[in-house]
Amino acid sequence: MHDLKALRADPAAFDAALERRGLSPVGQKIVSEDEERRAALAALQEAQATRKTLAKEIGQGKRTGADTSALEAQAVELRDRITGLEERAAIIEKSIDDVLASLPNQLDPSVPDGKSEDENVVVHYRGEKREFTFEPKQHFELGEALGLMDFPTAAKLSGTRFVVLRGALARLERALGQFMLDTHTTEFGYSETSVPLLVNDDAMYGTDKLPKFAEDSFRTEDGRWLIPTAEVPLTASVMGDILPADALPIRLTALSQCFRSEAGSAGRDVRGMLRQHQFTKCELVSIVKPEDSDAEHERMTQAAETILERLGITFRRILLCAGDTGFGAAKTYDLEAWIPGQQAWREISSCSNTRAFQARRMKARYRSENGPAFVNTLNGSGLAVGRTMIAVMETYQNEDGSITIPEVLRSYMGGLTRIG
Repeated sequence: MHDLKALRADPAAFDAALERRGLSPVGQKIVSEDEERRAALAALQEAQATRKTLAKEIGQGKRTGADTSALEAQAVELRDRITGLEERAAIIEKSIDDVLASLPNQLDPSVPDGKSEDENVVVHYRGEKREFTFEPKQHFELGEALGLMDFPTAAKLSGTRFVVLRGALARLERALGQFMLDTHTTEFGYSETSVPLLVNDDAMYGTDKLPKFAEDSFRTEDGRWLIPTAEVPLTASVMGDILPADALPIRLTALSQCFRSEAGSAGRDVRGMLRQHQFTKCELVSIVKPEDSDAEHERMTQAAETILERLGITFRRILLCAGDTGFGAAKTYDLEAWIPGQQAWREISSCSNTRAFQARRMKARYRSENGPAFVNTLNGSGLAVGRTMIAVMETYQNEDGSITIPEVLRSYMGGLTRIG
């Protein structure tokens, strides 16, 4: 999660990095605890060496018939001391690990200061907002009027924040996912992967979803987790590995169902498909050498942008400020699509460079020239399928309530040019 050696060398710099995220300093406290832990380990090693010497002396005494009772009493005291030192070192180590596990990644120097999304920076815009000759409707108004988007049935089956798609809209969702996969695999070198939708604690912890975001995910009764995103199994696939240097970069993509509890979002985006407990997403994951990490971040974001460009969706790229950058990210670009029915920009992709933050948690390394070193991991949406469908429906709606199919999707729709 964090480099303890670097923290020891400069706790003030560590605290300065936390301050950018609005967090209180903890560097010196961790250093002090680490010094106590190291002192306990040094005393433990000394006690273990003494016990070894005593064992030899007791053995020699017994072979010669000497009285070893005093030595044996000393050995008992030493055993108790060793047990105490082991327990003390373990308690301190857990305390340090718990603190480090709760701390977010250090931000890249290029991340702008700021406390909230209001201070994010627009990098560029792509496309022009469509001018309508009528008042554009929201996606759920269009979908319900077509009889192809059914929220009441979904609520009867599962509760709120679910939807049943029917007919051409169900096919449109499938077409979008297939188009994304085809583009990323054939043009950007991502390897298509089918992943488990249930993962264990190690996979969730390694990809920084535990312990901080436990309430945001669904857990089964047998202790496994429904994936919040395919980032988790894709990234954790190298957990514990030492990869050959020539195996990098590794680029993986998966189209999967994702599950989120949406804890804390009560009352937000209740209508429609924008914020659901279950949704489809095309995920992009890259595992690279540290020196290739910045270029890979740009490459990944451009891959996601390509999908929006070919669909003819107006969007902008946002560089998140310090206060809006996610827990595990060192730097994040969001892609926000213009949603005409809402007259608002909405996040449709988030591409993050976590550098070695996840790799440290997962113990994922590669064989560098100087020995095993941590890889860098990156993840991004390429794209969120449901939100992309919202953008397509609202952008390509017609006054009669029908929806024109973007040309790039028509072959995936059996030649269909219009829904409704």
